Amino acid sequence: MTEAEVFPAPVVLWSHPEDQRDGKPLLVLLHGYGANEQDLLSLADLLPGDFAVASVRAPIATGPGFTWFPLTASIDYSVNRVKAASSYVLEWIDAIRVGHPSVTLLGFSMGMAMATTLLRQRPTDFAAVVGLSGFAVDAGDDPSFKDNELDGTVPFFWGRDQQDPVITPDKIDFTMGWVRKHVKLTKVLYTGMWHGINQQEIGHVSEFLTHEVLKK
Repeated sequence: MTEAEVFPAPVVLWSHPEDQRDGKPLLVLLHGYGANEQDLLSLADLLPGDFAVASVRAPIATGPGFTWFPLTASIDYSVNRVKAASSYVLEWIDAIRVGHPSVTLLGFSMGMAMATTLLRQRPTDFAAVVGLSGFAVDAGDDPSFKDNELDGTVPFFWGRDQQDPVITPDKIDFTMGWVRKHVKLTKVLYTGMWHGINQQEIGHVSEFLTHEVLKK
């Protein structure tokens, strides 16, 4: 039995009722470790209202919240666990993307690891990606990560604080190398934000989404 087969049905919170989503670009929010689908949904009110925003709960219960996969330093971690989580999200996106002219991903912390994984597995499926205080997974030579098909044209926003105490330097180094090679990068550093999101960053994300998705 695979990981995906034992995952629960996705729990999703939406910014708009079902009868108001059709025809709107879809923005999928992916929360961080130990959080839940409510964690990022408040961002919907601060982002362009043209999007139908969906905040998805990670499938694995951990403490008071949920996780997409085990922490990378955990003995239970593997790239296969990351792939199982990405399949879970991709199956859900495939089922609901009809009626939406585009799909954009926004991930915080481990949610950025998920967003980048989804892009790497489906290089042509997403209009843009936003990564906040997170990282991309070092997948080695796993063939399901199609980095060679990412030619630097997908708009990618990466916001972080250089003093972030959570994301380790090795993850930052790998992510820096990956974004420079594979996406159309907008990178902004914020001081005093630590491992979080601030109002200035959300303003920049709104500008990025407007320019790179809504005006295309």
